[in-house]
Amino acid sequence: MKLSVAQLNPSGQLEQNLEAVRRLTRRAKADGAELVLFPEETMFTVRHVEGDLRQAVERDWSTFVQQLSLLAAEENIAIIAGGYESSGEPRPYNTVVAIDETGRIVTTYRKVHLFDAFSYQESERIKPGEIDGVGVIEMCGLKLGIMTCYDIRFPELARQLTAAGAEVLLVGAAWFKGDHKIEHWETLLKARAIENTVWVAAAGTCSDNTVGHSAILDPMGLPVDFLSDEQEDLVTVQVSRKRIDEVREFLPVLANRRL
Repeated sequence: MKLSVAQLNPSGQLEQNLEAVRRLTRRAKADGAELVLFPEETMFTVRHVEGDLRQAVERDWSTFVQQLSLLAAEENIAIIAGGYESSGEPRPYNTVVAIDETGRIVTTYRKVHLFDAFSYQESERIKPGEIDGVGVIEMCGLKLGIMTCYDIRFPELARQLTAAGAEVLLVGAAWFKGDHKIEHWETLLKARAIENTVWVAAAGTCSDNTVGHSAILDPMGLPVDFLSDEQEDLVTVQVSRKRIDEVREFLPVLANRRL
């Protein structure tokens, strides 16, 4: 499967962000990609939303998903992207929606681990998803596990997805800047790939507050292609089950583990 990861700098305005999604999706299609992964907060970034967050979510979530579905069907490419979904309570979910190339919604994943660290409290505004909402989907011939940003710091989640058959871990993020934060991001992505011998594709936002550094890593943890702090860009890589099999032949960590 040819997979693209897209990096962008989302605003607080849905339509402005959808225009960036359309540009990058068409670039991914031109590159021959079958699936394009967008970051967390592609719908809009919370810190730039004007007015009440709950009202903004109730207004924009359904439009966001509908427009992604129309775009996927129009371009014949699967799209996975993050936004905010109403929970029926004041705090919305931080949700990823996966849409296949026909425009059909395959699944949604609600972020389980909220970023209550480094003096930030995501849980004050966002409701966590349930762990039983974590699962593996099959798209474009490969099994995919979805994670969001802070999730990558929890190896048990990546292992749960791998044990369920995931061959590619897809990570959408708005990874905050700070001391050693880029080093943490890159190290954690490599670790999740190496310890599970799976592909890792990570799409990040790049703004005044977030680092970008989107990447696609192979099952040895080697970055096959990556970005730095570009505010809007894309990388495309051929990912395959064959490479997983090759690595697991000489590095059978999953077969060797003792529980």
